[in-house]
Amino acid sequence: MQKGRGGPLELANPGLLRTKAYIDGDWVAADDGATFAVKNPADDTVLGEVPNQGVAETQRAIDAANGAWPAWRERTARDRAAVLRRWFDLMIENRDDLAKIMTAEQGKPLAEAAGEVTYGASFIEWFAEEGKRAYGDVIPTHMADRRIVVIKQPVGVVGCITPWNFPNAMITRKAGPALAAGCTVVIKPASETPLSALALAELAGQAGIPAGVFNIVTTTHSREVGKVLTESPIVRKFSFTGSTGVGKELIRQCASTVKKVSMELGGNAPFIVFDDADIDAAVKGAVISKYRNAGQTCVCTNRFYVQDRVYDEFVEKFAAAVRALKVGRGEEAGVNIGPLISASAVEKVEELLADSLAKGATVIEGGQRHALGGLFYAPTVVKDVTATMAFASEEIFGPVAPVFRFHDEAEVIALANATEYGLASYFYARDLGRVWRVAEGLEYGMVCINDGILSTEVAPFGGVKESGIGREGSKYGIEEFLEIKYITMAGLGA
Repeated sequence: MQKGRGGPLELANPGLLRTKAYIDGDWVAADDGATFAVKNPADDTVLGEVPNQGVAETQRAIDAANGAWPAWRERTARDRAAVLRRWFDLMIENRDDLAKIMTAEQGKPLAEAAGEVTYGASFIEWFAEEGKRAYGDVIPTHMADRRIVVIKQPVGVVGCITPWNFPNAMITRKAGPALAAGCTVVIKPASETPLSALALAELAGQAGIPAGVFNIVTTTHSREVGKVLTESPIVRKFSFTGSTGVGKELIRQCASTVKKVSMELGGNAPFIVFDDADIDAAVKGAVISKYRNAGQTCVCTNRFYVQDRVYDEFVEKFAAAVRALKVGRGEEAGVNIGPLISASAVEKVEELLADSLAKGATVIEGGQRHALGGLFYAPTVVKDVTATMAFASEEIFGPVAPVFRFHDEAEVIALANATEYGLASYFYARDLGRVWRVAEGLEYGMVCINDGILSTEVAPFGGVKESGIGREGSKYGIEEFLEIKYITMAGLGA
């Protein structure tokens, strides 16, 4: 463990820095007293020790959620909304502290972390209102003495596993609709970033969310805890954000109880620049799309496709923009790119880059570990990339931008779709016919045109193919936590 430069976290509200798990409204240790360290990726310093819980503690959390469910689901949607609104208000009031915690354990720049807190809170606000609009139907009857009614009811206890790259928003994007619908939740946050989850739990308690309704299990025993959440007959819905490989295994486990699932899995996002695009705008969008969170998001651009006529212009301007990015510790002013999350993440970036260079690609910016050392990697642009290179098929999850060349519209649609993934896609163009053809031709759950950011609480987030099942956010997001019940009433004739 290295000695860090950051020192202890200085928070306006020190009570947000919790180091116990949160089960049934209580702050609890592991049964055997085991803990694990949470480290700052910028310097490897230890921020705190949290409980390393296991199967027994997870089962107690599930039982607590099940015990709290009847009273929570019986409350009116308006009543639940008022509690969620208080939770939202507390998140916004404590945004700066939540951002400091996130930057310390995850590494992203402080401004990005604050933006994530605001984004994460937006799901609580949105679904507090959507819970009031879980409408059913009256269906025209097929027999004169009968009436047919459809109502929507909460599915029950929800198990969630969330990732380290968005340790706040990936929790609220699941817990918001679940709680608004009348469900209770058990969440296993990533072992790299449990402190953000525990801070949310502290605010949930302050907001008046009842004991057992919102539970956090901290652990490094991901496989064992995941198995409990997926195979428990009490847990009726499971939601996961993470890799496709892990997601497939969790789906198999959920099949044992025919559980309702939501899966937000891997991506291989294309970013297409057509020759009629506004190149300056495309460069701006490319930087945002690629280098946010040091390239460590499932919707970050993985492959840049630029049309022949504008290829050289785009690459030159893109490299210049990347050259201006500042790498450093997330809490430092003006930093755009923080450290990667782990040594293995850096090594993967290096392997993918080495493969491309061996096959004829050229680095025009970056291409090595940053002078700061540790887990810092220089933002990189690579040109002359081809479909034979690993960059074409493997998710990078780092600050490296491979730029491919293409000739025409049909070719680039085929190249963009030549992947088992189908999460996010981006393109820049101004011809209206082309915009519609390409938007409809891309096999992705989300298509972003002439911008580099697509996430918002009001729109459905999710993918097709092996990028996932279900949607988060928007009016569709709450449906994932509701069951449809058909009621027929006979004997109503004169």
